[in-house]
Amino acid sequence: MTGNLRALPRLGTATPDIGVIENTETEESLDVPWNVIVHNDPINLMSYVTLVFMRIFGMSKKKAETHMREVHQRGKSLVWSGAREQAELYVQQLHQALLLATMEPGK
Repeated sequence: MTGNLRALPRLGTATPDIGVIENTETEESLDVPWNVIVHNDPINLMSYVTLVFMRIFGMSKKKAETHMREVHQRGKSLVWSGAREQAELYVQQLHQALLLATMEPGK
């Protein structure tokens, strides 16, 4: 093989022209809270949605009803915000309960 190939350094030798690559975008995305949004659907009863919120998020009946009304009247409600892994778990649980839910990075 011919050409302008640079010889690779031996293990244990320093290479001054290679710097450390930082991935600050990943670090920042870990710090960003993730929002769990429940969207309105024409299938589920409002009383059922209230019970699901109480069961999954441990909301009081009053708080769960408030979110349920917001979903019904505005089309969606931000029901939880926090770490990405927990948000993914909540979305999965909401889907298992047959509710339409998404997650998005917070601001």
